[in-house]
Amino acid sequence: MDAIELVYAGAAAQARLIRDGEVSARELVEATLARIEALNPLLNAYRVVFADRALAEADQADARSSSGQVRPLLGVPVSIKDDADVAGADTAWGSLATSEEPRRVDSDVVARLRSAGAIVVGKTLTPELTIWPFTETLAFGATRNPWNRAHTPGGSSGGAGAAAAAGLCGVSMGSDGAGSIRIPASFCGLFGIKPQRDRISLGPDHHDAWHGLSVYGPLARHVADAALFLDATADGAPAGGFAAALETPLEPLRIALSVKPPTGAIAKLGPAQQRALSETADLLRALGHSVVEQEVDYPPNAFLNVLARYLRGVRDDAAELPHPERLERRSKGMARMGGLISDAQLAKARAAEPAIAARINAIFQTADVVLMPGPAGPPFRIGELQGRSAPWTLNASGMRVPWYGVWNAIGQPAASVPAGLDAEGLPLSVQLCGRPGDEVTLLRLAAAVEAARPWADRRPPIDGPLAAVA
Repeated sequence: MDAIELVYAGAAAQARLIRDGEVSARELVEATLARIEALNPLLNAYRVVFADRALAEADQADARSSSGQVRPLLGVPVSIKDDADVAGADTAWGSLATSEEPRRVDSDVVARLRSAGAIVVGKTLTPELTIWPFTETLAFGATRNPWNRAHTPGGSSGGAGAAAAAGLCGVSMGSDGAGSIRIPASFCGLFGIKPQRDRISLGPDHHDAWHGLSVYGPLARHVADAALFLDATADGAPAGGFAAALETPLEPLRIALSVKPPTGAIAKLGPAQQRALSETADLLRALGHSVVEQEVDYPPNAFLNVLARYLRGVRDDAAELPHPERLERRSKGMARMGGLISDAQLAKARAAEPAIAARINAIFQTADVVLMPGPAGPPFRIGELQGRSAPWTLNASGMRVPWYGVWNAIGQPAASVPAGLDAEGLPLSVQLCGRPGDEVTLLRLAAAVEAARPWADRRPPIDGPLAAVA
């Protein structure tokens, strides 16, 4: 198989090719590493690449395959966001304020991926302390969007998004505390899902990250890739697994189309983003689903609940750093703002979650899924927010991505689904949000959209005549 086709095949197809003996794990990993070597200088997706280790593990995967062992991700190259631990490497969190001491053990999610046969090829870049929906740091530079390198791939899983979009891994592991999987998935033309809280372990060191907001999950070229990732890493999978659930015929669903942002958020949906939402609603109707305009009833404190837990989470992360004096000025400003959230206020925010969830979930009395916008506009240009203060950047970010964080606050699954390109050739998306614990419906609905409107056939122009865009 052609090397470009191989690296763009996605985790599910790559695993199948290895299982069927059509390609070896070593061939796949060599092709991936060669692509990283060629493109990472342009994209800055990876902070560190484990080339020698990955090749050794590929040989081990081939030996297992030859002996008849079957593992769901055997031989598939995966990337790990640099907020999770990989044994033998440090975890930088996009910062010089962290320890350079190599971690002794893998994070639980990494250990589970390895157990499933995946090969960790490197750690992807994130903004400092995973704070922002763009990935630019003083420590490691800016990560660039493969669709147009003048723009960010989003954040905070920006390196993960760039890597998956450009074929630098089979699937990327990201984290999502207020949209940090779904935002880069949107900006990079990928499928990304924020699973139900506690579906994937944050252990051993990050339990209850950002006071219940943060989860781990996949960014993938195909829905099937993400489902396979969940099968490898998640607790409480449905009978037969998430990937098998995609094979079950999807009955007609009741879908609520909600556009209003949460109370307190200020945003104006751009015309291209509105078109993506409308066209997706039309497609879902054509697929036999009922789509009705119905707004989510956000309580007045929903947005502020996210903000309190997010800011206090940043403050608490900063307080644990060995070298806090090395933080960027803007990160220090965010930590100071988080310090204004007292223990009592934080406890009040956590205690308010059930009531917030109950009011939001009232929409599921008449709907099975909520369809809503992704970002309000295109990805920021590289350097657009450089030098801005913490409050200024927070406001600008909130206006661009207001529809994400509330689903973190209530802990429920939500997914970013590609929805074409804008006039500048940048990816568009919509968001699907579900009932507690119901990733399966989101995966199956997204797979139906993918089958009707295949998005992975569109590839970023990183290999073509537009590759020089800067």
